[in-house]
Amino acid sequence: MVAMQRVGTGAGVTWTVVGDDHLPVGPVEEFLEFMRVAREASPHTVRSYATALAGLWSYVGRAGLSWDKLSLPELTGYLRVLRTGEESGIRRLEAAGGGQCRTDRTVATRWAAVSSFYRYHADVHQVPVGEKLYRSGPRSRRSRYVPALVHTHRGQRQVPVVRVRQGDGRPVPLLTPAQVAAILDDCARFDPTSGSWVGSVRDRLLFATLAETGLRLGECLSLRHRDWHLGQGSTPFVEVVPTGDHPHQMRAKGGRFRRVYVSDDLERLYGEYLWSLVDAGAADELEDLEGHWAFVNLSRGERFSPLRSESVYSKVRAIKAHLGPAVPAEWSPHWFRHSHASALLLNGTPAHVVMRRLGHADVQTTLGLYGWVTEDAELRALAGWQSLCPKGASAGE
Repeated sequence: MVAMQRVGTGAGVTWTVVGDDHLPVGPVEEFLEFMRVAREASPHTVRSYATALAGLWSYVGRAGLSWDKLSLPELTGYLRVLRTGEESGIRRLEAAGGGQCRTDRTVATRWAAVSSFYRYHADVHQVPVGEKLYRSGPRSRRSRYVPALVHTHRGQRQVPVVRVRQGDGRPVPLLTPAQVAAILDDCARFDPTSGSWVGSVRDRLLFATLAETGLRLGECLSLRHRDWHLGQGSTPFVEVVPTGDHPHQMRAKGGRFRRVYVSDDLERLYGEYLWSLVDAGAADELEDLEGHWAFVNLSRGERFSPLRSESVYSKVRAIKAHLGPAVPAEWSPHWFRHSHASALLLNGTPAHVVMRRLGHADVQTTLGLYGWVTEDAELRALAGWQSLCPKGASAGE
């Protein structure tokens, strides 16, 4: 049975695809190694690609096809498998990559992995179907991407033959200010009577940082204490530094450094958390507190070891159970990022500034995800359209 397999290495954890013989599938592993080394893909990206290619390999095996001799219609049949989980409309695919119907975004992500796989093998091993997935088309003057071999296309660009819908354009999910406050207070509250915090200051700082900076969870968990720059009279900030040495593969997406300015309130909360670590003995037990990970285990697992994303999601489930209908049942840490970006744009912050704060590579990514906020506000203003008409004007005029 084809399956995606977690692999531990000296450099951390990665993923591969194993076949019926329980050995790595050669063509897939070659491509994944190219992604790891040449493209410096994150372990999460490698895992996503391995998931898609495990499904592809199961589909090819069940259909009795040869992966390197597929026709374009045979390859695009995998799209039907991704969308419905069925082969040829008859039986349901039960191996890796099969199962229930998926969202358009998931289908698009997995098809992109398959296309990249065949594009690689077309370039390296002349696999025919890889060339058929793309055709030459006129280059757009507005395109910011220039391929490495652009000089060989004589003004032409390679466009995909198969287009997969990315989604239905619905707005990203958001948390209201009241919901954010409820989550933070459920983590820890300041008791003015005792003059101390009740609850987990670490958890409150984690979620407050996500809500105020728009950082991804992996970026937040990969922060070290030296990345927090206290204001000392100026504006405090945190630095998102792209590194690949986190033991749980947390890193800045895209490998881009950026500086994110924060409020005095968040600075004070970090100071409270730092002092609680010192009181717990972190300065004595750790050789380099400043260079250590900011968010660490305090009660479970190895003391002061880096916090895992699984632990964060466990906390999320506990908050949902405690707050009940006060927060959305589906909320996740990434909702803080959506809420932060939407609030900035709605407040009039230029899109290119929001792009840099979020760490997006292109402003179109920012506008594609969050541009609906300003559009919705403008459209909502038209609800009073009658007030915009000159007095005395009628429908026939």
